[in-house]
Amino acid sequence: MFDSPASAATTPVGIVLAIAGSSSRALFDRAAMVAASTDPDPSVAAAGQVGTQVKMRVGNCWLLANVRAVSLDLAAGGDRITADIDFLGEGDEERLTGRLHRFRRGVTRYPTPGCEMFPVTTADMQQIYAADDRAHIEVGHVYPTDDIRAALYVDAMLGKHFALVGSTGTGKSTAAALILHRICDLAPQGHVVMIDPHGEYSAAFKGNGALFDVNNLAMPYWLMNFEEHCEVFVTSSGTQRQLETDILAKCLLAAKGKSRIGQEIPKLTVDAPIPYLLSDLTNLISQEMGKIDRAGDSTPYQRLKTKIDEVKADPRYGFMFSGMLVADTMAAFLARIFRMPGDGRPISIIDVSGVPSEITSVVVAVLARMTFDFAIWSRNEPQRPILLVCEEAHRYIPSDRDATSSVGRILGRIAKEGRKYGVSLGLITQRPSDLAEGVLSQCGTIIAMRLNNDRDQQFVRAAMPEGARGFLDSIPALRNRECIMCGEGVAVPIRVAFDALDADKRPASGDPLFSQLWRDVGDEDQIIDRTIRRWRAQGR
Repeated sequence: MFDSPASAATTPVGIVLAIAGSSSRALFDRAAMVAASTDPDPSVAAAGQVGTQVKMRVGNCWLLANVRAVSLDLAAGGDRITADIDFLGEGDEERLTGRLHRFRRGVTRYPTPGCEMFPVTTADMQQIYAADDRAHIEVGHVYPTDDIRAALYVDAMLGKHFALVGSTGTGKSTAAALILHRICDLAPQGHVVMIDPHGEYSAAFKGNGALFDVNNLAMPYWLMNFEEHCEVFVTSSGTQRQLETDILAKCLLAAKGKSRIGQEIPKLTVDAPIPYLLSDLTNLISQEMGKIDRAGDSTPYQRLKTKIDEVKADPRYGFMFSGMLVADTMAAFLARIFRMPGDGRPISIIDVSGVPSEITSVVVAVLARMTFDFAIWSRNEPQRPILLVCEEAHRYIPSDRDATSSVGRILGRIAKEGRKYGVSLGLITQRPSDLAEGVLSQCGTIIAMRLNNDRDQQFVRAAMPEGARGFLDSIPALRNRECIMCGEGVAVPIRVAFDALDADKRPASGDPLFSQLWRDVGDEDQIIDRTIRRWRAQGR
């Protein structure tokens, strides 16, 4: 069917069978593929395999396509293989070498049926994946090579959000740390905020990040807006909840109005971040309760007052509801959290693992909303874009349509509107199917590691651009620390093996070695005693 080879790289391995937009059919010659498999160039040797690329000449251009699926054509005696291919882009032809040159995404002219297909060489791949002049970070090498670097274009990736998805144990946390380390190296005066729910990233960024937990976060309670106040202080439901909400709104506005800053604002709202005393709030609630006629009507007031007193007295809430946090420290808090200036430590790691579970979502909501509100109210100032990275994102943006948490709403709003205001969102999750519908599709760049669950695979497939969906078939077969990258942050969809990170830059998320650790014995009574002391003190 094909001419005799001069070399494997210049010998056609198949022909185009049918054209159908982005996805088409091809016919591979089995003998030509076997001949190519002996070529020392790994790219040529892998020609025709799922996840590899082939090229075809159309006019004076080379057209590049990705092999999505292959099957044996038994009707042809088993010497031919049919395949589904997805067109990725095109490049000019170098006159001297005939190789692909100056690759670009998109297809100008499609081939005709019968057009010959050739293996893509390593030299071609260097042209395809060579980073251009845009700001970029290198995070690994392109499959199946060992020397072609994989680049992520930072402005395109952050400008339209990104998502990193993968089943637990695939190296997702290490990959996230690698990407953030590279971003910090590129922009040491940047502004990155990461929500760390398990306390695993502090170990990775102790050299170039600002680390915050319940011991030093010092986040004033008065930074909460009214909705977040209600999540903390209003515990009832139904009509009783509405009564408590109305009481809280009236008394909270009055408490803020008593402060010096509140008195300077002519049209004060209940959402304004104004310092106020919790004692003022409870006194105002007591005064309002004293105005009612029947004792039975005092229940909502009493319930509110009791809840506020409980929060004030609980030492677990001291990082947020301490009596020491009544001064106007908003400017200092924003400067610390948003790294303005960064002083060479451009990333803030917010460890919320020690935050009581009842208010974890409120703390994350406040941090996310402060990021978004700062971007909105600073629009007339020199712009300072902020990257907000949310680990275990499915916990905060659940797919349950009945979920009404403030954190889900604000993160959903950032996903839809954040790029207009200079706020980028990075979502990291092992369960993309549990994310709120539409949030993943707002991410312009998707980095997909191995996903074992069919539902998760389908969810990611629906969010990926059309030309990249062929790569999804290889997601269940990815090794640890391998991924598929597609979208705005890369020139074309690619399969990447991540670089290894130095031990002192890795998150504390390694799997325990049971067979080894179970051999260790001794000092069990001291271990238990120390653990109980920390447990009872609710601290580390």
